[in-house]
Amino acid sequence: MKTAQEIHNIPTGEREIIFAREMGNIGMVTLSPLKIEEDTSLIHDWVNRDYAKYWMMQNTSLEDVRREYERLLTYSEIFIGTVNGKPSFLMEKYKTSDEVIGRHYRVEPGDYGMHILVAPADKPITNFTWYIFRFIMTFLFTDERVKRVVVEPDERNHKIHGLNRRAGFEYERTVKLPHKTACLAFCNYEQFSQAIKNQP
Repeated sequence: MKTAQEIHNIPTGEREIIFAREMGNIGMVTLSPLKIEEDTSLIHDWVNRDYAKYWMMQNTSLEDVRREYERLLTYSEIFIGTVNGKPSFLMEKYKTSDEVIGRHYRVEPGDYGMHILVAPADKPITNFTWYIFRFIMTFLFTDERVKRVVVEPDERNHKIHGLNRRAGFEYERTVKLPHKTACLAFCNYEQFSQAIKNQP
């Protein structure tokens, strides 16, 4: 089997896979750049599900979603992730200085934020979301520009808080953003590496 480095930037079919790795019991996970024309309907379906309420895009139209992701692409890198070839998550990567959170703390060089939305599950798979989260963190730290990952999840989103802490994030404080009360948390490569050392 090819390593992640060998797969890096190899076009596969009509999608370019920029990162891939075998992850625990869930199989091969890949990451490819978002394609607005192909992916908008998929994202529209995901963000309008009840479980995606913290994504704050429920009751949006297909055109609403298209416009929002065209806007986000002006300053973010956005990806669709697959698990064993099936589209399974959305990931956004951005400099925190380009987002509203960057006005609420002292931004350091190499600070990047990320958002993750996992697709609705056909059937529960143990540690599925954790392996996707771990995959994304591993991907982020392969970018030499990324010195620290900064997240600002809704304070009510207890599921993501558990994943963040499991991955080594340190929570600093809550901040009032225009659209939510968020928990501000940070994680560098050393914290992440230490946190996952003895985990599956």
